[in-house]
Amino acid sequence: MGTRALKAPAGTRAALLLITFAYVGVMLLLPLGAILFEAFRQGIGLWWAAVTDPDARSAIRLTLIVAAISVPLNTVFGVAAAWAISKYSFPGKGLLVALIELPFSVSPVVSGLVFVMLFGANGWFGPWLEDHDIQIVFALPGLVLATVFVTFPYVARQLIPLMTVQGRGEEEAALTLGASGWRTFWRITLPNIRFGLLYGVLLCNARAMGEFGAVSVVSGHIRGETNTMPLHVEVLYNDYNFVAAFSVASLLALLAIVTLALKSALEWRYRAELEARR
Repeated sequence: MGTRALKAPAGTRAALLLITFAYVGVMLLLPLGAILFEAFRQGIGLWWAAVTDPDARSAIRLTLIVAAISVPLNTVFGVAAAWAISKYSFPGKGLLVALIELPFSVSPVVSGLVFVMLFGANGWFGPWLEDHDIQIVFALPGLVLATVFVTFPYVARQLIPLMTVQGRGEEEAALTLGASGWRTFWRITLPNIRFGLLYGVLLCNARAMGEFGAVSVVSGHIRGETNTMPLHVEVLYNDYNFVAAFSVASLLALLAIVTLALKSALEWRYRAELEARR
């Protein structure tokens, strides 16, 4: 049964639409347009010089590396957590769900400070790490840990309600007919959750590339070594190099646009598949 639109007076509908579009325009489209305008205002040449600067290239490369490590880890965790929570009953399930939501409640800066307290030179494990010549804080491992912490709910949060609604019937039928656990996952579970999984991965990747607070604390702000793209934008802006700052920021803005386009495409594909099944 399709959903029906609520009937309301024309004036009410117009007012609600006006408020919605005005808010979106002021809070989202205007800042995005300002970033792109400032980035290209002095020509494509200066924009290209800013994004191909050695420090900028290092920041872009480091951002991609951190995302390439963090997103697969959170994808594996998200699928495993969602499967355990939605398919099995066990003590502490509610606590586990609450813990998965924890990074949404903790300030990213606080999470970064926690890793400094644990792995910094004066932290709990700092002396042991120093004795074994292992550096976590102010290096790539610290950036990855901070990013994993702030992004790990995204995939799980998308899959838990989806897999809970789908239930266990198809998996139980497959296991009864003799299918192995892995075969059941690849042939039944994964196809049923693929759109939710892709959506979660998409959001996780966007947050991983745009994270500022947590990585700012653990990075040490070492130019060309531990600065990701958001941190590099801050450095350029503080140096009054506004053109370069907006140029690098435009890459993050373009990432947001691509994320939105892919999200819309996934939602359209999912609706089309649901209609085809009816």
